[in-house]
Amino acid sequence: MKMALSHFETTILLALFISAVLGVVTKRTDKERLHYGLTSFGYFLLTIFGLSWLMFLGHR
Repeated sequence: MKMALSHFETTILLALFISAVLGVVTKRTDKERLHYGLTSFGYFLLTIFGLSWLMFLGHR
């Protein structure tokens, strides 16, 4: 079965995986890991949407 993801879905999935790995390898306690992972995922989302808007406005 072939899975076809859009560019947006792939980017969100990559951000989720990177955030999870960063949380696991950089913090010591589970609480710190969860907080850091969620925070970095939020920053990834802000960056993704911010750059998307810049590209959209730049192509107008």
